[in-house]
Amino acid sequence: MKRFIVSFYVMIIVMLMFSCERQGSAVQELRRDSADLEEQQLQSSTEEYRAIVENSFQDALKNPLSTFSIDVDVASYSNVRRFINNGQRPPKDAVRLEEMINYFDYDYDQPEGDDPFAVVTEISIAPWNAKHKLVHVGLQGKKIATDNLPPSNLVFLIDVSGSMDEPNKLPLLKTSFKMLVGQLREQDHVAIVVYAGAAGLVLEPTSGANKKTIIAALDNLQAGGSTAGGAGIQLAYDIAKKHFKTGGNNRVILATDGDFNIGESSDASMERLIEEKRKDGVFLTALGFGMGNYKDSKMETLSDKGNGNYAYIDNIIEARKVLVNEFGGTLFTIAKDVKLQLEFNPAKVKAYRLIGYENRMLKSEDFNNDKKDAGELGSGHTVTALYEIIPVGVESEFYKIDDLKYQTMQVNPSANTSEELLTIKLRYKKPDEDVSKLIVHPLVDDNTPLAKTTDNFRWSASVASFGMLLRESEYANHFTYDQVVKMAQSARGEDTEGYRVEFINMVKAFESMASGL
Repeated sequence: MKRFIVSFYVMIIVMLMFSCERQGSAVQELRRDSADLEEQQLQSSTEEYRAIVENSFQDALKNPLSTFSIDVDVASYSNVRRFINNGQRPPKDAVRLEEMINYFDYDYDQPEGDDPFAVVTEISIAPWNAKHKLVHVGLQGKKIATDNLPPSNLVFLIDVSGSMDEPNKLPLLKTSFKMLVGQLREQDHVAIVVYAGAAGLVLEPTSGANKKTIIAALDNLQAGGSTAGGAGIQLAYDIAKKHFKTGGNNRVILATDGDFNIGESSDASMERLIEEKRKDGVFLTALGFGMGNYKDSKMETLSDKGNGNYAYIDNIIEARKVLVNEFGGTLFTIAKDVKLQLEFNPAKVKAYRLIGYENRMLKSEDFNNDKKDAGELGSGHTVTALYEIIPVGVESEFYKIDDLKYQTMQVNPSANTSEELLTIKLRYKKPDEDVSKLIVHPLVDDNTPLAKTTDNFRWSASVASFGMLLRESEYANHFTYDQVVKMAQSARGEDTEGYRVEFINMVKAFESMASGL
């Protein structure tokens, strides 16, 4: 009897072991299938991004001027979030640090003078390198109440090609535009142009009071056909010009996955077309949708050259942020061709580098050239830029250059006695003018400890450091995700909409995920 019982238990154990082995094999097979599917998705992806060569340190004596255009685009942040939420590390070229930083609002004071924006500066230790300093430059656009905004002449330019026939494309696009329609007033007018195999006008300019008519036109849109993007853009600008409102907000709002494959398809051709059309005083907002075949490079080109801004909408919450919460800043321009030029005092600054804005750099002579296009600032918008600085007398592993053999560079004697670290110069034009105005703002280092800086300073630094980690930048200098989180938590502030806590949670999630990548 005992022998029978022992044999019975042995048989049970063997069966359990066999069952576990089969289950383990099934799990491993499922994991392999999942990994293979993810690999296939990555390999089949035809997404396109413009190459970014990270800004390096520049000698303040040999290259004292740093000139760039402002950038109010925020597409990079939500696109990066999309990758992370899908369990993937975003491509390095998808991470544009200035757009990561400028995704968030900052608590800057409203402008008090005649200029449409205020300039805010701050300086402290660079969190990722205690030997270096970090300069924070902020612009706060004047917020105009919706009731006081000028009337709008809007043309919705909607991609209804076959590539848009996915849940996160045309259906999400329709819902997003309905939210925008809800913000329109009687004096605002909307026309709808679509493009697929050909371009066509599906809604004549209609008052914002007739919301049901506009929404019905959106509901009737269906995806199918190839992508005649160039023809669509031509028609949309023609409609906007025909119904131009003098002193109003004249704007084409393009919504697409950026996959133009017929007509004006190359970036160069599209760039020339947009540059020509912006002369008519019509601004551009580009809204990106979808994944897999997303053409970020084309979308960025369109917004850069079309006097416009660019956002990527990955979900309905982002649509609400862009088209409802930030309605004025997204659609109403208060200053155009906004450029910054910083001159560094070589008696105090050994070297500097601009964090981000690689695709927005300008030549020194472009600053005073009013024919040179630059970025636009919307109602209530904030723009933030960061510079990392190596002070004079500091030995840094990130900047080592031998003295010149055949020439010497002299510092102006007055620079040695000046308390100024640098001088910020800004140029901007009013939306309907062609002559720029100059603003000059010097900066003195008050040696503020990092812990005593504003939430604005530490928050922008935390977002920048996360972006550098995503790009695997050498300048991150062994900074950790945990340090990013702690600094962000200390600077979270009021966070009414929850965008900052979302960032903190995203960094935590990526930290956990990165260990297995």
